[in-house]
Amino acid sequence: MFLKTFGWSLVITAIALAIALVYGGPAGLAIAAILGILEISLSFDNAVVNARILEKMSAFWQRIFLTVGILIAVLGMRILFPLLIVAVTARLNPVEAIRLALEKGSIETPGSYAYILQDAHPQIAAFGGIFLLMIFLDFMFEEREIRWLSVLEKPLARIGRLNAASLVVGLLALVVASLAAGDKQAIVLLAGILGMVLYFLVNGLGALFEVDDADDDGEIDADEVDKRAGVISGSTTRGVGKVVGRAAFLLFLYLEVIDASFSFDGVIGAFAITSDPILIALGLGLIGAIFVRSLTVFLVRQGTLDEFEYLDHGAHWAIGALAVILLITITTEVSEVITGLIGVVFIAAAFISSIVRNKRSRSTSDESVTVGV
Repeated sequence: MFLKTFGWSLVITAIALAIALVYGGPAGLAIAAILGILEISLSFDNAVVNARILEKMSAFWQRIFLTVGILIAVLGMRILFPLLIVAVTARLNPVEAIRLALEKGSIETPGSYAYILQDAHPQIAAFGGIFLLMIFLDFMFEEREIRWLSVLEKPLARIGRLNAASLVVGLLALVVASLAAGDKQAIVLLAGILGMVLYFLVNGLGALFEVDDADDDGEIDADEVDKRAGVISGSTTRGVGKVVGRAAFLLFLYLEVIDASFSFDGVIGAFAITSDPILIALGLGLIGAIFVRSLTVFLVRQGTLDEFEYLDHGAHWAIGALAVILLITITTEVSEVITGLIGVVFIAAAFISSIVRNKRSRSTSDESVTVGV
């Protein structure tokens, strides 16, 4: 199972490292490897959330996520997105933006590719941070039978009883972030609002299309429609059939938006290591992004999320932490080590807690059987 799932990732990683070695020598090899590790460490929580959504999709749409989705992740987010940001910010045409990128100017040099991208960080962080924050809030504000950090999740669930609680909290967070942004208040506020609008748009359309598709097929009753309406936001995770058609397409788009939001910090953080766009594409894209895809598939095929039920919670706490970090980085620099490790810490803690819970459940079951006998 491991080689079947990760085989292509290992092959592509070897090819990417070989290209990095030829292109940049031993230093280039080391940088590409570091960037790949950085992207993987930043994306553990991304893989868990992706897996929970991907397991609801048909085999066809899972393949689309692993083929077209990889092209979008590598070519779109790790290569074209930074170029687009620089082109728009510096008012350059695409050819000039590419030329500027290939100059490999230092992040400290005004007018360089890395400098312009770093200067655009506040609005990028506001967009991605608010989008991820809405995912976290909608998950935590939902009433759940299973809770991990009960001391925190119970009060959050009570807050969630208020109408539009996630919207209110998200707007308050955005206002605070924008007020601290100095002369970039307006652009930060606009970017955050766009991130929020995109979240509600994709989430709402996904629920609408899923219900429409299900009604057309005549497969579910009214109670099941209510359950399916929460698939995208993560409020419903088990007991739902595979989605197809427009619903699956919206889920696919949602996955790509999540991946984009998670990649913001990695793309920006990469320029603290190197300003070479080729090495960034090799490390973040060909190594990191593809390994995250393979990890997502592994979690789906192994049924890991159903076996270790706290992983969902750990992933969403990691998302919440990353969202807060992104909003903080609008005004204050945060070490990539903290950003990279916080997701791993939450996932590891949730995994260990799940193992303990499973052992207790088995012990209770064994005791019940013994008493019954």
